Amino acid sequence: MPLPIPDIPDASERTNTSSHPEAASPLRVLVLGGAGFIGRHAVAALHAAGAHIAIGSRHPGRHQTAYPFAAMRLARFEQLLQPEAWTALLKDVDVVVNCVGILRQRPNESYDHVHHRAPAALAFACAKAGIRFIHTSALGLHERAKSRFLSSKLLGEQAIAASGSDYAIVRPSLLDGEGGFGARWLRGLSRSPVHGIPRGARGGIAAMTATDLGLAFAALAAMPSLGAHREVELGGTRRYGYAEYLRELRADYTATRALQLPLPNWMARLGAHACDVLHFSPFSYGHWILLQRDNIPQPNRLAELLGREPQAIGAKMPREPVLAALAK
Repeated sequence: MPLPIPDIPDASERTNTSSHPEAASPLRVLVLGGAGFIGRHAVAALHAAGAHIAIGSRHPGRHQTAYPFAAMRLARFEQLLQPEAWTALLKDVDVVVNCVGILRQRPNESYDHVHHRAPAALAFACAKAGIRFIHTSALGLHERAKSRFLSSKLLGEQAIAASGSDYAIVRPSLLDGEGGFGARWLRGLSRSPVHGIPRGARGGIAAMTATDLGLAFAALAAMPSLGAHREVELGGTRRYGYAEYLRELRADYTATRALQLPLPNWMARLGAHACDVLHFSPFSYGHWILLQRDNIPQPNRLAELLGREPQAIGAKMPREPVLAALAK
């Protein structure tokens, strides 16, 4: 069953934007992975801003009824490893927003194809066609990471930077929001009376809402050039530790405190490998690596893009700030 589109006011409810260059000719945006967790929030914000949207999906027929305003296009990254393979998908497009990513490899979907080779081919195709390209990556990537999940994302970033396209690489911190596998799992874990906290999980987290990320994508897509936004790191204003973040999520459900027990690092690493093998949870070896390092944007450009402070985790965002962000 398709998940609902995030509740963001539609274009008819926004402040008048007739002074914008795009007002006379609506922005045409292809959102790859637009039916996924991150992509749904990008689609909602772009639709509310008045963009004409096409959604690239592995299974476009499944999502047509949920997105009657969008053109659905088949996009399977393992078949899009050369720039010319993207030609048909890029027809009548001004901006591409790539929200595709995989937590674990599956048949026909490898980290190298999804995070590296297909985005690289897309970036070169966008350069040739004069199309702006916004790519979703992650904070905390580094050359020494012994995780194919992380190393493939870094290789993808490097290839995009070398493509000659007008690109922006967006690196959000940890996301909270409806429909996210990791977000749902962390909130479920927070309700447990006992939390296991790995001793090595000392990295900072600047958790942010997926709604704010969608609005940031819409703001970037509206820019005539991305030259001043090649690397865009985003996060909330508050720095959490992992244990503190679980306590913050738990406070949405109960005033009682959970018992937080320290776990040895070997147990956390073994658990991460077991989760990778069993596909049990969003906890993976790559995420275990990230927990040991800061996941903090440097600098944080979210408020700049939104025109307001980021939404607090667990807070209900009043309509007025959302409308102001969309009317920028």
